[in-house]
Amino acid sequence: MTGWSWEYEGYDPAEERLRESLCTLGNGYFATRGALPECAADEVHYPGTYVAGCYNRLTSEVAGRQVDNEDMANVPNWLPLRYRVDDGPWLTPDTATVLDHRLDLHLSSGLLERRTRYDLGAERSLTIRQQRLVHMADPHLAALRTEFTAEGFTGTIEIEAALDGGVTNSGVPRYRDLDGRHLAHVHTGTADPRTVWLRCCTRTSDIRIGMASRLTADAAATIRHEPPRAVQSVVLDLVPGRGVTVDKTVALHTSRDPAISDPVYAAIDRVGRAPGFDELLETHLTAWDQLWRRAELDVPGESGRILRLHLFHVLQTLSPHTADLDVGVPARGLHGEAYRGHVFWDELFVLPYLNLHFPEVSRALLRYRHRRLEQACTAARAVGRKGALYPWQSGSDGREETQQLHLNPRSGRWLPDHSHLQHHVGSAIAYNVWQYCEASGDTEFLHTKGAEMLLQIARFWADSAVYDESLGRHRIKGVVGPDEYHEAYPGATAPGLDDNAYTNVTAAWVLTRTLELLDALPEPRRRELVERTGLDGGELELWEDVSRTLYVPFHDGVISQFEGYGDLAELDWDGYRKRYGDIRRLDRILEAEGDTVNRYQASKQADVLMLGYLFAPAELRSIFGRLGVRLDDETWTRTVDHYMHRTSHGSTLSGLVHGWVLARARRAEAWKFCQEALQGDIADIQGGTTGEGIHLGAMAGTLDLVQRGLTGLETRNGALWLDPVPLPELSSYGFALRYQGHWGVRLRLRRGELEIAVPSSDALPIDVRLPGRAVCLQPGETARLVLPD
Repeated sequence: MTGWSWEYEGYDPAEERLRESLCTLGNGYFATRGALPECAADEVHYPGTYVAGCYNRLTSEVAGRQVDNEDMANVPNWLPLRYRVDDGPWLTPDTATVLDHRLDLHLSSGLLERRTRYDLGAERSLTIRQQRLVHMADPHLAALRTEFTAEGFTGTIEIEAALDGGVTNSGVPRYRDLDGRHLAHVHTGTADPRTVWLRCCTRTSDIRIGMASRLTADAAATIRHEPPRAVQSVVLDLVPGRGVTVDKTVALHTSRDPAISDPVYAAIDRVGRAPGFDELLETHLTAWDQLWRRAELDVPGESGRILRLHLFHVLQTLSPHTADLDVGVPARGLHGEAYRGHVFWDELFVLPYLNLHFPEVSRALLRYRHRRLEQACTAARAVGRKGALYPWQSGSDGREETQQLHLNPRSGRWLPDHSHLQHHVGSAIAYNVWQYCEASGDTEFLHTKGAEMLLQIARFWADSAVYDESLGRHRIKGVVGPDEYHEAYPGATAPGLDDNAYTNVTAAWVLTRTLELLDALPEPRRRELVERTGLDGGELELWEDVSRTLYVPFHDGVISQFEGYGDLAELDWDGYRKRYGDIRRLDRILEAEGDTVNRYQASKQADVLMLGYLFAPAELRSIFGRLGVRLDDETWTRTVDHYMHRTSHGSTLSGLVHGWVLARARRAEAWKFCQEALQGDIADIQGGTTGEGIHLGAMAGTLDLVQRGLTGLETRNGALWLDPVPLPELSSYGFALRYQGHWGVRLRLRRGELEIAVPSSDALPIDVRLPGRAVCLQPGETARLVLPD
């Protein structure tokens, strides 16, 4: 790591998949893994290109069952560019002797640079230098510049560039029993002497894909068509010490794009109008400069370098171009095929960061959810409920995409998957609507699409709650919480758990916020909403009652993860660590032993503690107070201690949440978990999963940890609220944010001091609230506030 570069020295086949993920380049519209252009997909390399929102559904036979799976399709590979000297063998790092190999990912410029020197024998060598970009200004363009330099010999080099439509989705070994052949009707053609094209479509969703490639070199190219590939070849003379250059410029369109007639025609037209590599690089650099200014982050040391990498990958997946697309937040970015490109609850960790930098992107991501509100209402009716039941995994149209079976690689068994019972995803969507509107001041969205989503999610929770006379409380039964390990009670014949604390508390919050919103709506809009949804006074009375009486179970003076959790057996944590070492995926270990994690007080990731991630201490106490439950500091501290010792951290999100919560509950231990969150992908701590795609929620969450977690920043009631808790390991840092029409508001935290600078504009002043005081900052003003020890 250097300040703005991510560097890899040497060629290591075992590390290639990880490097390919972390060296992915993208622009929000599409992304391409950092695979070497001369290497085809195999056990070492996996070139993949993914277009946001480009899904396809196939049926496979798995374990004797017909299983439907929708995947983000791996589209035709634009990268291929191989080479050989004097008609010799094609050179790759796997087949030739490598003298030097280096990859440099330049974060500031969104440029991947590669340098490889091959030993050709007889004191001859060939050096390859490549620069690759996926254009951030024009989201349909990518370019690859390759320079070849001979040392110790004169000869010829043959370069073969191709567009390859023969790709499949095969990047995740545990999915290989599923059909991965998503592309059909591949055709290729020639547009002009320098340009070839490829067209195809996805097999069932019928998304048409068009790609065109222009090859620029100091010699004419020969073109041949070898379906499913379009190939351009050029032969150049090599002279010792003098480089020869080949530029490959590619355009990509699909039938989902607006303002085009035909994807192939659009791609040919765009690549024909594209300037040369140098000019493309210049406009690409300008676009990245603008992004970095809007997302300014100044954190010293190694932590700051990792955070820049995280921010880089967030911006490549969800850029300002995303604002024009109908897409959600893919949990693994556009970087690989894990989770099949589906949209989970990870936006809960992503949107709070985007809200304060790129609110137009947050709005677009929430519109993705709103467009699928009707499908969510249909899903609720299918299970006999009112309102909206959003899917745990979403793809193209908003139906439930959670797999029916999942493979345990340890046992080799396909097992039923009940994670679709994580109905709390609806609360995550409601939370994101509320947070976006508070940060952006977008009352138009809140009063229209936001209100419609909140109302239907609240309606689902109220209808899901059943009254228990013995408790005098409402209960929500048959769900799965964020933990994910626990899907059923020991020995139960049906899946689902009762009164998951996180689910019940967030449901109460949704009901309360929705009631507040309905009261605050302008009367004409409220009338429209009531008429459209059939909302009546009796229903609102029920919401009020449920929001105050949902049951929160306790055991031994701590909040129970769910009713009956305290009756489960204790696990021999030390024994399992001694036997297995890494026990993050404890569920797989126990199942392979013939046991089940459902029997134990053991969590995969933060569940109850997620409440401390979403809500500031005062708000969490208020929510519990409304439920008639006293939550004092001692009870919360005991709860934190209890689950800290019973969590295996089998998710990259777990360290993030624990670090966030401990920053306020037990500051001395917080940094250990913050470090785990920072290291999650670069060190691949989940055991090889990063090679299948980065963990976008954890990456964005670490950015938000600095932005909101450690500063205590909240956007509520028209003010910026701050309550900093600087950690000794990170006591000085700064960042810029965008808040309700103010661009580039700068916050800098130093030991004992908080500086806030509001740029000049014609916007209204910003109210800043800290414990015990308030400051009103006019545009153009800077305040330096002394913080208590």
